[in-house]
Amino acid sequence: MVANAGVSIPISSAESNFLTSLESPLSAITGGCRCGQIRYALSMDTLPPSYACHCLDCQTWTGVAFSQSCILPADALTVTGEAVIYELEGTSGRVSRQRICPTCHTRVYNTNSGHGFAVLRAGTLDRSHELDCVAHMWTRRKQAWLVIPPGIPTWHEAPAMNELAAALGLE
Repeated sequence: MVANAGVSIPISSAESNFLTSLESPLSAITGGCRCGQIRYALSMDTLPPSYACHCLDCQTWTGVAFSQSCILPADALTVTGEAVIYELEGTSGRVSRQRICPTCHTRVYNTNSGHGFAVLRAGTLDRSHELDCVAHMWTRRKQAWLVIPPGIPTWHEAPAMNELAAALGLE
C-alpha cells in the first residue's frame, strides 16, 4: 500500500518490489520474475558478465533473436518464492532444470547436472541495463540484421566450456 494524502492505494507486488529497490543500495544485485513472485539476490560484488546465444532453441524459447544469460556459482544465488521446475534432457544425457514462475511464466534461471553453476536469464536482473555482453555463441543462427561489435569473442556453434569460461572471466 502507498499512502497518498491520507488515502491508502493498493499496489502490485512488482510495484512494491520496485519501490523497495529504490530504498536499497545501488550496488545490490537483485532480480526476479515479471510479477514479483520469484525474487533473488546475488552474493557478488559486481554484475556478472553476460553472453548471447543465437541458437534456434534459444530463439524459439524466448521468442526473440537471441537469449542473454549469465553464468555464476549456484551458491551465489539466493531465491525466494516458489518456482516450477521443467527438466530437459540434452543429447549428452545431462539434465537442465529450468526454474519458471508459475504465475507469469518467466524463465528465471536453470541449473545443469554435472557442474555447480546457475545460468541466470540476464533480463531478470533489476540492473540488466548495466550488463556487458562479452561473448556470442551459435552465430551461424544469428539474425542477419544483428551486428556484433568487433573484438567480442564469437563462436559459430557452441564453444568449449573452457573457452566460454575464459571469455566470461570465470577461470
